[in-house]
Amino acid sequence: MNKALVVILAAVMLDAVGIGLIFPILPALLRDVGHTTDIAMLLGVMLALYSACQFLFSPILGVLSDRFGRRPVLLVSLAGAAIDYLVMAFAPELWLLVIGRAIAGITSANMAVATAYITDISTEEQRARRFGLFHAMFGIGFIVGPVLGGILGDIWLRSPFLIAAILNAANFALALFLLPESRPGQKGTRFTWSTLNPFKPLAWALTFKALIPLMAIYLIMNLVGTVYGSIWAIFSEDVFAWNGMMIGLSLGAYGLLHAIAQAFLTGPAVARLGERWALLLGMACEITAMLVMALSGQGWLVFVIMPIFALGGIGMPALQSLLTRQVDSERQGQLQGVLASLVSLASVFGPLFFSMTYHGLRPSWPGAIWLVAICIYLLAVPLMMGIRRTLTVQTVHPG
Repeated sequence: MNKALVVILAAVMLDAVGIGLIFPILPALLRDVGHTTDIAMLLGVMLALYSACQFLFSPILGVLSDRFGRRPVLLVSLAGAAIDYLVMAFAPELWLLVIGRAIAGITSANMAVATAYITDISTEEQRARRFGLFHAMFGIGFIVGPVLGGILGDIWLRSPFLIAAILNAANFALALFLLPESRPGQKGTRFTWSTLNPFKPLAWALTFKALIPLMAIYLIMNLVGTVYGSIWAIFSEDVFAWNGMMIGLSLGAYGLLHAIAQAFLTGPAVARLGERWALLLGMACEITAMLVMALSGQGWLVFVIMPIFALGGIGMPALQSLLTRQVDSERQGQLQGVLASLVSLASVFGPLFFSMTYHGLRPSWPGAIWLVAICIYLLAVPLMMGIRRTLTVQTVHPG
């Protein structure tokens, strides 16, 4: 395998581990630094801030990498992330943590540069497989991260930040000594509002009129998907009295089984049922699992229903297949830009919504948050039932 590709994939995995390390211990850290036990809304703000900075700065880092080259932008962002996590490890005040999460979101936008690097070093025939490896390595890192973070956080609450700093420093060393430049900077690259505007891809959503119902389903599913990162840790503490290790293990199990289902069950499900019914099956499984979460007061049940949660994972790939099948090859890039923007917006507004809702429900019935998520999910069902004619279209042009 190409040495540069190995280095960039290793960097992606280490980056994902660093991100995942923080999830199990963030609620406890906010209680410790904020000197309060009611941190549901604050948790949502922290998660939304991270996603918003990532959303806003991804196109900026992308343009900077066009102007100055991929390597220097990656090096600066990795060094910045290592320093940021180190500061967060010893931050005595809440405002320092907030600033730290914002900086972490900015530096995590280097994933856009990493994908550009892979594009630079790959032929058109190689790109699909290499982007598959990219997502696989990110997924592995995101499975390992929460487990490691939960275990370390029980030993010392700040230790996951130190490990994240070390991982980003290792990333920096890999890039500094082993990663060649894939594309020299272009002096003619201009910085314009059009190129830096992160909302630009959303304008295409209005031009793909026949796909609006499918994109609405996509937005709903991604919005509901943010409930896990937003309240899983704090819900587990409140209802099951779990420590960091148990939260990390549950998140790791969720990620692992989800990845297995998406990798090995989506294809057979779509082949046997078709994309539309595979999507509905995935939605039904996820709704069932969330209903059990709402009604359960026993932590062991969470692990029992993990396979059902995993089956819910076949829905999103089936939906993505439906979406791409309805657009001709010349419009695929534009469609993916729209979908990426929808994911980003869901990642910003979802944590705010679910954390505020959980804040209101927590005193009376914490499990009701899962019923709220189910109600939002159910909005996609009539949309799914009403798009039969759309699904017969093989090529969709804007307008």
